[in-house]
Amino acid sequence: MSSKALEDYLKIIYKLEEVGDSSKGVSTSSIAERLAISQASVSNMIKKLADKQLIVYEPYYGVTLTESGRDVALGMIRKHRILELFLVERLGYSWDEVDEEAEVLEHAVSDKLTKRMWEELGRPTQDPHGSPIPDESGAIFEAPSIRLADCEIAKPFRVQRIQNRTPAELRYLFSIGLVKGAQVTVQKKAPFNGPVSIDINGILQALDYRLAESIYVIASPVMEAKN
Repeated sequence: MSSKALEDYLKIIYKLEEVGDSSKGVSTSSIAERLAISQASVSNMIKKLADKQLIVYEPYYGVTLTESGRDVALGMIRKHRILELFLVERLGYSWDEVDEEAEVLEHAVSDKLTKRMWEELGRPTQDPHGSPIPDESGAIFEAPSIRLADCEIAKPFRVQRIQNRTPAELRYLFSIGLVKGAQVTVQKKAPFNGPVSIDINGILQALDYRLAESIYVIASPVMEAKN
């Protein structure tokens, strides 16, 4: 098992834990779908990771990271998010391009170089999409937020984070102005998880419910000022 494969698996498991049901582990089918490989290949790798005590697997429950596995995953996520921000802030990449580049670079850069980049950027706490950057000890802090899909009607919010979207989805969100820091107000929600009608900086847009679930917002400073 290559170190790259090990790191990729642990990082994906962490991300799936982050968005999944906290009462369950991560399913092998979810891992297979995310990595676009067969469940048989995932099962084989899961056994190897369990042998290394990086994960715990329980049938009918799923996969969970051990403390050691979580440390590796958070180290990779730190590198990835610092690289994304460096590519945007210093090399002029757009926010939909950086994930693919960072996926390649994160396995090659050292912790020392990652730290230099982080310091050069002013020790940031978030990547270009608003996701938190773990600190050097692996600690991660994320300000309380709610999903755009769960927002109350007619109350203003500000976009805090856009979580785990494809480059095509990010390009679409950018094209309608739904980026980190944008002011948004939900105007209407269609029933049965239908489209969400939102006002983005004064412009009405219809947003797919699935996308609205992946966008996290906080109370708008505009609303706070009125109070």
